[in-house]
Amino acid sequence: MLKTSLSPLIKLVRQLLRHARWLTLVTVAALILLMPERTLINLPTTLDEIRARDFLQVVTRNTPTTYYRGRQGPTGFEYELARDFADHLGVSLSMDAEHNIQSLTKSVQSGQADFAAATLPLDLSEQDLRFSRPILELQAMVVYRRGMTPPKQLKDLIGKRIGAIKGAGTSLILRELQQETPELSWQETSELEVADLLQRIEDGSLDAAVVYAHQFKLNRLFFPNVENGFSLGDPLTLAWAFPAHGDISLLTAANDFLETRSQDGTLDKLVERYFGHDDYLEYVGARTFIRQARDRLPRYIDTFKQAARDTGIDWKLLAALGYQESHWKPRATSPTGVRGLMMLTNATAREMNVANRLDPVQSIDGGSRYLVSIKGRLPEAIKEPDRTWMTMAAYNVGLGHLYDARRIVKMKGGDQNRWKDVREALPLLQNREWYQKVRYGYARGGEPVIYVRNIRRYYEILNYVYRSQQQFYQLDERQSTDNQGDENPFDTIPPIL
Repeated sequence: MLKTSLSPLIKLVRQLLRHARWLTLVTVAALILLMPERTLINLPTTLDEIRARDFLQVVTRNTPTTYYRGRQGPTGFEYELARDFADHLGVSLSMDAEHNIQSLTKSVQSGQADFAAATLPLDLSEQDLRFSRPILELQAMVVYRRGMTPPKQLKDLIGKRIGAIKGAGTSLILRELQQETPELSWQETSELEVADLLQRIEDGSLDAAVVYAHQFKLNRLFFPNVENGFSLGDPLTLAWAFPAHGDISLLTAANDFLETRSQDGTLDKLVERYFGHDDYLEYVGARTFIRQARDRLPRYIDTFKQAARDTGIDWKLLAALGYQESHWKPRATSPTGVRGLMMLTNATAREMNVANRLDPVQSIDGGSRYLVSIKGRLPEAIKEPDRTWMTMAAYNVGLGHLYDARRIVKMKGGDQNRWKDVREALPLLQNREWYQKVRYGYARGGEPVIYVRNIRRYYEILNYVYRSQQQFYQLDERQSTDNQGDENPFDTIPPIL
């Protein structure tokens, strides 16, 4: 009886189940039709697309901390790290540096670039971007014009003309601190770069600026009237910025790459190479150099340029050598008898047919030709830029001692054609243990190391001072553009009183 009475109910349940299965199939089919085409046909990931096109498209800024064109081609911290990542992926790197912060973030958000590597702070509030793992700590700091009363705290900046880069993170720090100090006001812009802010402090149109410590460290040699003040706010972190849309295959690969480079020490070495050096005494010396480059060098620029045309050596490198030798003093004389702007010995002057060592034209011409003769006597296996630095060292210490240092490198199992290895061997010529093993004996081998280092630094500064508008971060071009009309690149952030 029980079985008979339940039969209609069982039939009803079975019918409902059949209908439910049908409804489920219809629902699933509808969902499949609504799913993106990529899911249906299993389209390649972003990383697959990059490998298929065989290049990585990265946007950046033209600054010394990100990307610029040096004497040997593209360089910069962000450039080298991005190039390493492209090599890791097995593709080439295409880097577009014609951007400010606003335009490069738009390029990433729109999908025109794969990611941005441009000293961007990791900002989790940014809705349209995804960020990589932290790469480098960014500590904001106040810098100010030399001669001002040094600011020690935030309140000292009230009423001062302060500049900041919009979107770089420094303006965000100022906005946070303004809550504590509502009288604070500043000017911010996305059209300029750190070097432009420092130049405005130098020429007096700004009193101070907020930049990152590593940016100031790289730029301070070029702006001797800008001093560091105090750290501002908590540190931020530098990261790469990726589009918020699409899959995360490229972001995942970047994070894995950065983690590996962090673990194996490669990242730390890159940071140290670009941002680790900060010699205050060198900074003070640079102030003197820049002042003398403005006061003395103009008298001899045409002569250096003529020597450059005659020898094929960059005139700025010849000028840097001349400054290291005599501070561009044509009547300079050393206790050992070398004389003139290029400090020629009597023997060298005779060899180069220089009748009067105290004549700056003859001295520059003779010294430049002597430099070429040294370069020509070096083994062909020494390639640039090592060849130039070894030539400079030989100008100072003599070709024989340079050859001795190369022999020591060979004894120690190094590469005698690399300046890095020879530079480490030269000071050993002061140690009896080593100089008795080589042909020319004792030499003050530490001197040519400092000598070449100084020339390279002076050359770097002259390159900045006389750089064409296509090179480095094109400071002069932007200044010219800024001065057209009465346009002000800054937006003023008023106090919140």
